[in-house]
Amino acid sequence: MLAIVCARIGGPEVLEPAEVPDPRPGDGEVLVEVSAAGVNFADTSRIAGSYRPAPEPPFVPGTEVVGWTADGRRLLAAAFDGGGFAERAVVRVADAVEVPEGVADAQALALLVQGLTAWHVLHGSARMRPGETVVVNAAAGGVGSLAVQLAKHAGAARVIATASTPSRRDLARSLGADAAVSSDPDGYAERILAANDGAPVDVVLDSVGGRVFAAALGVLANFGRLVTFGNASREPRPPVDPAWLADRNAAVAGFWLRPALTVPGALTGPLREMFALVAGGSLRPLTDAAYPLREARRAFEDLLARRTTGKITLRP
Repeated sequence: MLAIVCARIGGPEVLEPAEVPDPRPGDGEVLVEVSAAGVNFADTSRIAGSYRPAPEPPFVPGTEVVGWTADGRRLLAAAFDGGGFAERAVVRVADAVEVPEGVADAQALALLVQGLTAWHVLHGSARMRPGETVVVNAAAGGVGSLAVQLAKHAGAARVIATASTPSRRDLARSLGADAAVSSDPDGYAERILAANDGAPVDVVLDSVGGRVFAAALGVLANFGRLVTFGNASREPRPPVDPAWLADRNAAVAGFWLRPALTVPGALTGPLREMFALVAGGSLRPLTDAAYPLREARRAFEDLLARRTTGKITLRP
């Protein structure tokens, strides 16, 4: 079968189409004919050797697929050990859920990593309550765009989005954000407070890190929560003083999806809830280009160059 192989550590240039043997399912696994595979920013870290745990080359990347089983089921599945960038993939039955009609392949793929991250960060780590004010950093990205919508659906009184450009801020507003401001770390706190009528906020969801993370601490209200789930800035994370947190009854939480999904029901329950919202028109995952599988390298280049604004997929 055709697959994309990462033969050595590096950038998009290390991704090459190749013919490889078909995978064979073991106990508790199922073989799917892949109709679409999702590309995530984390995939760029995997081929660069900076992801944990780092796979050893050669390997077939790709950790999320939509595909058909031999008995006619259409599954969305996490392939935690990779292998998704191929014509066929083996997935664990426990890491798969059937996709209903009314949800397209790209929409379903947008909900697996990005959607589950947004859902668990909001409901699990931040424990957002109706009536609270929520700040979503990088609100035009895959996770952020869904977090804006899920926060509004969960009853947030006010959602404040941050994004790097006017067009991305307009996008966040179109998804339901009550206000959208620049994500520049200089003046970040002042802009957030101004967007909330001078009042501090209850929740900040941050995947930017670095100086934005430090500035976001300063806008938390009494019993406010900041959840960090990424470091897109690649800047060092500043230390957090426990005494400073205690003075404000504030909390900082970290989140990583993979261990979160070891909790029973953490995958299937939220996905079915989000499928229903998508099918009913209440949740709009952002989807972008679909690339032929052979053009995985170009897809990675476009992702790293920020030429995409939604979920990108590879199609065998």
